[in-house]
Amino acid sequence: MNDNTRKPEMLDLRTLNVAKDKGAQLKQLFPSVFTETRNENGKLVESIDFEKLKAELSQFSDFFESRRERYGMDWPGKKECLRIIQQPSVATLKPCREESVNFDNTENLYIEGDNLEVLKLLQKSYYSKVKMIYIDPPYNTGKEFIYPDNYTESLETYLAYAGLVDDEGKHFSTNAPNEGRFHTKWLNMMYPRLYLARNLLRDDGVIFISIDDNEVSNLRKLCDEIFGEENFISSIVWEKRYTRSNNAKLFATLTEHILCYRKGSEVENIREPRNEKADSIYSNPDNDPRGDWTSVSYVNPATKQQRPNLVYPIKNPFTGAYVEHPTNAWKYEKSVYEEHVRDNKLYWGINGNNTYPRLKKFLSEMNQEMVPVNFWDRESTGTTDEGSKEVDELFGAKVFDFPKPFRLIKRALSIATARDSNDIVLDFFSGSSPTAHAVLVLNKEDGGNRKFIMVQLPEPCDKNSEASKAGYRTIADIGKERIRRVIKKIEGDQKAKAIKASKQLPGMEDKLPQLDLGFKVFKLNKSNFKVWDGSNTKPAEEDLFKQLELHIDHINPSSTQEEILYELLLKAGFVLTEKVEKIGLAGKAVFSIAEGSLLICLEDEITRELIDAVAEAEPLQFICLDEGFRGNDQLKANAVQTFTARNQGRDKAEQIVFRTV
Repeated sequence: MNDNTRKPEMLDLRTLNVAKDKGAQLKQLFPSVFTETRNENGKLVESIDFEKLKAELSQFSDFFESRRERYGMDWPGKKECLRIIQQPSVATLKPCREESVNFDNTENLYIEGDNLEVLKLLQKSYYSKVKMIYIDPPYNTGKEFIYPDNYTESLETYLAYAGLVDDEGKHFSTNAPNEGRFHTKWLNMMYPRLYLARNLLRDDGVIFISIDDNEVSNLRKLCDEIFGEENFISSIVWEKRYTRSNNAKLFATLTEHILCYRKGSEVENIREPRNEKADSIYSNPDNDPRGDWTSVSYVNPATKQQRPNLVYPIKNPFTGAYVEHPTNAWKYEKSVYEEHVRDNKLYWGINGNNTYPRLKKFLSEMNQEMVPVNFWDRESTGTTDEGSKEVDELFGAKVFDFPKPFRLIKRALSIATARDSNDIVLDFFSGSSPTAHAVLVLNKEDGGNRKFIMVQLPEPCDKNSEASKAGYRTIADIGKERIRRVIKKIEGDQKAKAIKASKQLPGMEDKLPQLDLGFKVFKLNKSNFKVWDGSNTKPAEEDLFKQLELHIDHINPSSTQEEILYELLLKAGFVLTEKVEKIGLAGKAVFSIAEGSLLICLEDEITRELIDAVAEAEPLQFICLDEGFRGNDQLKANAVQTFTARNQGRDKAEQIVFRTV
């Protein structure tokens, strides 16, 4: 028997390998271009024959072979960005129950940490699962914006910045005063994050990005490259304020941009609900029993010579006179006009003294959805002043500068997400959490079940700020508290509704929508396991021995079972909000995830009886600690054989995957 058949699969504790994943996709399309070569160590490795790939794509490659110029966006550091994207993370997200609300039942997430590292960690679990992304990234105004200044050790940099390790040499900052508004650093900050974010979008997913004039042109080019120029939807102009500033030297800026892109062609039509403004043009001046209506011109822009088939006399029912337009045709053929007459859809004015008729369009006939426009005025979406007022009223103090009004994001949600779905909404520059606010309010209004994932760096509040004086240490603390206060307010409103409903008709309170009013808090930190550092292909002898010593006992002794559990969930590709139950199997505590799809045992002793019980339960995956076998290779080999026998004759998708960690 081959030794490999007696070994369980080791769970990969690293995040999704983006380069490997893209290579697998390429192999599906062009299997003939893959070959074997020897690397610098003489080991056989799979490689791509780029000459063959050129031949496969000769229709396109000939064009570029004829000249050196390329169309595209380039800047210093772009290659480094691509390397960063492909560098897996070995961090984890640790649960924080004490800062959460309704931890065990909610499907909303708040993640505190560097968003680049967090986006990598979400790749396996949330790949192609997010319906909508909204971000309001830091604008490149010449002032400092926060990001890791040393990407090669971004986790260590973050931990030092967040005060989780003692290293004063690490910090998050860029754009020193002498650098001004350099575009390069901003692009280096945005590119890997947008690239990873696209992976998380569903095939019918949409992203909205708020941006000002300084980087909108660069952001447009960046998104054209990452999402594809053909997936650009709109550049929305938002009226963020309506009073001019006389402090401006040139023009006062009253608007901002919101770039909107789709993941792919599955998004064919976009509609938004009708609003009060759209309905305000409807009235009923003639008391028509069909209800409110508006009217449109019956005159065609085309001339009589251009559309002779639409030229005929029309009778005014009030005067009996026949009229024709002197120069233009009518909009409709005569047979359609006659239908309009029979249906009493022509309006000649209150007393019938209009020169030409107009066609009635009834509100009851209108679709409840309408095509969105690319100008979002302040009446329908709010202003920056409104955003500030919302936060001030919630906190009773000015704890955050220039937050977006939640109505702005709510409008994007109404376009990109559905009420009767479990759509996931992601914001990885969440700030004071207006996106979470918008999700909670919209769910309350329409009974929806949208879920949010907020990601925010724990950026320290200025010591002299109102936020710091009010006791908020970081921006993340403000964001979490805002969500708690919005939840409390909605709970109060729901309770008042229930009391009112029960008074009107007993039992009606049970008809109120069951809203998800909670969120789980997770914090970025080091892995609970000592992960092998394979970054150096030829480590020094002393470094090699140090690595080996670390991995004799590779579990951090300070890690709790719950912290280990959620890391395994994340690394095994399960979402962080999956239902977790603790069950007993063969006298051992086992965690059952997603109704038994994944079973995890963190006991320090694995028995034959437990292996048999797990095999009988038939999960899709079983994960246990390698140290649970206590060096009993025979028991481990028997476990592999037990699952192999159970998998006999089954499709690959239905086979039990046995992993140790």
